[in-house]
Amino acid sequence: MARQQEPIISRMAIAGHPLHPMLIHFPVAALIGVLGADAGYLLTEDDFWARAGLWLAGIGAAGGWLSGLIGLVDLVSVRHTRRLITAWCHALVAVMLLSVASFNFLLRYTAEDITAVILPWGLGLSLLTAALTAAAGVLGGQLVYEHAVGVSAEE
Repeated sequence: MARQQEPIISRMAIAGHPLHPMLIHFPVAALIGVLGADAGYLLTEDDFWARAGLWLAGIGAAGGWLSGLIGLVDLVSVRHTRRLITAWCHALVAVMLLSVASFNFLLRYTAEDITAVILPWGLGLSLLTAALTAAAGVLGGQLVYEHAVGVSAEE
């Protein structure tokens, strides 16, 4: 059940629009895309999918860290957000997610044969990344819909 309360305004915003939720869409799409690229490689054995997975992992990890740093500023600088257990859980899951995603990228980037790391490690890390992305998304949704974090008071 949604709580009725005053919105918690983001400090990292442009014209009242919070940056973190604006920036997170591309990294999320890229990190979920790594799973699709791994599946594409496993189904076709086309090296294109292995290269696509490498690029998606890198873009997803880098974009996620950028968005995460912006979210961190809000977490530590907005008193009402700092008091929410859900905000800390979201941050913790996001750090785990970005650590796994970064490892997935580095594993692929440093491999002599990019296709050799897809099974089992690349695919396993991609699956774990997707699960952590879902968990971070649920917690982020709770922050918005239940706690009104970053929601405008205007109608």
